[in-house]
Amino acid sequence: MNNETENTAPVTETAAPAPARESRGRGRRDGQNGRGRGPRREGRRQQTEAPVEEGPQLAEKVVFINRCAKVVKGGRRFSFSALVVCGDMEGRVGYGFGKANEVSDAIRKATEAGKRQLRPVAIANGTIPHEVYSEFGGGKVLLKPASPGTGLIAGNTIRAVLEAAGVRDIVAKSLGSSNHANVVKATLQALASLRTSEQVLADRGKKKEKAI
Repeated sequence: MNNETENTAPVTETAAPAPARESRGRGRRDGQNGRGRGPRREGRRQQTEAPVEEGPQLAEKVVFINRCAKVVKGGRRFSFSALVVCGDMEGRVGYGFGKANEVSDAIRKATEAGKRQLRPVAIANGTIPHEVYSEFGGGKVLLKPASPGTGLIAGNTIRAVLEAAGVRDIVAKSLGSSNHANVVKATLQALASLRTSEQVLADRGKKKEKAI
């Protein structure tokens, strides 16, 4: 008889905790377990899923990435420089130049610099108002207006600047050095010198006559 009582006692102790686990589980699912983990998690989700306001989207185009190697005692150390053109494709464009030990950091620095140097550009019906020629260092650029549907007829460097500015129809030619930095600066200088007919008449104190 003593053996039977000793064997049955552990059975009653192990069977008792089962309902307690079920009650705790139901309490957690219902969010009434005293700790309140459920509502806190819901509040956190609402905070993280809240929409974030973003500024105007800018087009970023990497024009050129240069790698520089410095020979030291232990080997060679590489650094990178990036030339990036930024624009809102609606008449504002700028460029930036950045240096870093990693390509991504160089592009980021150049992009931030380009966003701070946006300049307005005179655009008329998707093209430029008139023909313009500009020089910067060894870079020489010629831009001519084109009729709708012509597209961008230009090299890669000039095309990046014109696309970021929002020009759709143009004929462009680089006549001097192929240095990317000088070509970009010459193109931006040419775009900055453009003037519409309204601006010219305003400087002369006249108004444009409406066609009858």
